[in-house]
Amino acid sequence: QVGGFAWENCGEKKNPVVLQSLSVAPDPISIPGSLRISAAVSSSKTMASPLKAVLVVEKALGDLWIQLPCIDQLGSCTYNDVCTILDNLIPPGTTCPEPLLTYGIPCHCPFKAGSYSLPASDFDLPEVELPTWMTNGNYRVRAAVSNGGEELACVKLAFSLQSQ
Repeated sequence: QVGGFAWENCGEKKNPVVLQSLSVAPDPISIPGSLRISAAVSSSKTMASPLKAVLVVEKALGDLWIQLPCIDQLGSCTYNDVCTILDNLIPPGTTCPEPLLTYGIPCHCPFKAGSYSLPASDFDLPEVELPTWMTNGNYRVRAAVSNGGEELACVKLAFSLQSQ
């Protein structure tokens, strides 16, 4: 277990969307299992379609960090239209799933400017059919969200996974 959970904003100071706080437990994250997340985000600008998200996912192999490819929309993927993906997951017009609903956190574009916070909430991580080399270990993720070439947000995460 190296390092443990960590996060940071990696965008420029002028990025309109900034992660203020994020905590995740347990550490390492257990799959399947329960994950407790609390977070706060502030946005000085409405995030509207098309929202592009670029993920770079790396896994530690000894002292090396290996970039994982994008396979079946998982891994180091570029999502050109996050808004449409959200609409496909949660049909527009239906209420947002809990705990988002309780805390007034939107689940569809556009995301209005403002501050959003999620008090400590539990999420169930299901058993996922992943090759073992993709589960146990230490990971780094860089996620950047942009619209029309303008970066809106950039966050780096580091975490460990442990599958049962």
